[in-house]
Amino acid sequence: MNMGSKDKHQTEKNHHFIQAVSHALDGIVGMFKEERNIRIHAVFATAAVVLAALLQVSRIEWLWLLLVIFLVFAAEFLNTVTEAVTDLIVKHRFDIDVKKAKDVAAGGVLLAATFAVVVGGIIFIPHIIKLLK
Repeated sequence: MNMGSKDKHQTEKNHHFIQAVSHALDGIVGMFKEERNIRIHAVFATAAVVLAALLQVSRIEWLWLLLVIFLVFAAEFLNTVTEAVTDLIVKHRFDIDVKKAKDVAAGGVLLAATFAVVVGGIIFIPHIIKLLK
């Protein structure tokens, strides 16, 4: 995955905080440009945030929502890293150990997303029931 860094040939450690932040932002932008699943997660995260605002959830509920949203994003980022590095190592050829690494990383995303759905249900269902009464 080519993340589109402005400094494509950097081989040394970042020398300045701004340089490190710039590379991190390149990675985030690259993820949204190139990875379909992160865009899907963003749609669900946006829907959850809008619903939370409409339902006026508590501060604690906001903290839980933001925690699971960022947990899913972090898991997806790590999954993408796993895929990219393992593909690089085996030069995009099938390898059973690479398959296992990719499956485990994808499983981590699935666990995080499932946790997010559970937390969303715990938060949203009582608010929605209260509205319907």
